[in-house]
Amino acid sequence: MPSLVLKNAYFVLPDRVTTDLDVLIENGRIADIGSNLTASKQLDCKGLTILPGFIDIHNHGAIGIDVNEADVAGLYNIGRFLASQGVTSWLPTIVPDRDEVYQRIIASIDELMSFQEGEPIAKIVGVHYEGIFANKQMCGALRPEFFRAFSGNELESLPRLKNGIHLMTLAPEIQGGIDLTRKLRQSGWIPLIGHTKADSKTLDAAFEAGARHLTHFFNAMTGLHHRELGVVGWGLTKDEVTFDIIADGVHVAPQILHLACRTKTPEKVLLISDSVAPTGLGDGTFQLWGGKISVENKRTKNEQGNIAGSVITMHDAFKNVVSLGFSLVEASIMASANPAKLLGLQDEIGAIKIGSKADLIALNKRGERTFTMLDGKIFW
Repeated sequence: MPSLVLKNAYFVLPDRVTTDLDVLIENGRIADIGSNLTASKQLDCKGLTILPGFIDIHNHGAIGIDVNEADVAGLYNIGRFLASQGVTSWLPTIVPDRDEVYQRIIASIDELMSFQEGEPIAKIVGVHYEGIFANKQMCGALRPEFFRAFSGNELESLPRLKNGIHLMTLAPEIQGGIDLTRKLRQSGWIPLIGHTKADSKTLDAAFEAGARHLTHFFNAMTGLHHRELGVVGWGLTKDEVTFDIIADGVHVAPQILHLACRTKTPEKVLLISDSVAPTGLGDGTFQLWGGKISVENKRTKNEQGNIAGSVITMHDAFKNVVSLGFSLVEASIMASANPAKLLGLQDEIGAIKIGSKADLIALNKRGERTFTMLDGKIFW
């Protein structure tokens, strides 16, 4: 692959936005950042803002394709759509379902991961099991008939990828929840807390067992009250804990979104899409998870009246937090650097720095995506 130097852009680096440096790309990685760099090819990016590609750790599908129902072709097409929206890495997120569904989707993810390099798609870096071990009272849009308790051996029945990262969102207060948290950590999983109404004592026990992160903050968890800490209060006041949040203006009111992210600081917040299959299709009525959901003005609702995921992209989430007053650096940290750090991939992706993969996106002056670069090649 010929070397390439990007010039004249606003580069969003981990600590600042710079306009006086070039970025050199060799063999799919960022080889240098400096002045007057040369390469066999150069790209004039005048007027563009270049950021690290978005990383979505919580995505149930898009363009009419549900992760739980997807085959290899379906996952590939989701990845194409995500790349076209600035996502360069993602984790297909599985909702509670039948055992055969888990087996099929893990096999499909494995197959796609075996040939995804060089393809014009957001790369799958792992899988996220959401809510199999959840509190039925905090199920949200999930189907509680597929929830499980933990007695010691249930984790072994869940299929794992041949390679990749494994996330598990769980409620620590369920039967065996603390033991499950500990076993997940010992087995190389990353345990996340969500779909929960655990009290502070139980949350502290989960923290000691290895859980350090909260899933879709505010949603499907107990809130903050002036006489009761709740899961939200615990997350805000526990310094070592991070959380992700759906910045669509529906799941969390914009003012509360701003307050929570500022209080916790952008260094400890991740943006997620929580995208579901209708994302990218506009308003309408759709089949999802054994029922129907409606989408109207970017708001989802299932037949029980609950919000059923979002229909935003990570680019939408990024733009929304910028519109609330967060800087480009802060928004990039929440959309790229922090997800990479949670996954343990901060040396590979999530930032414009020497040695990282050249997974980049370019935005024009209106904030519209101009191109997506994957491993140093512009595909979208």
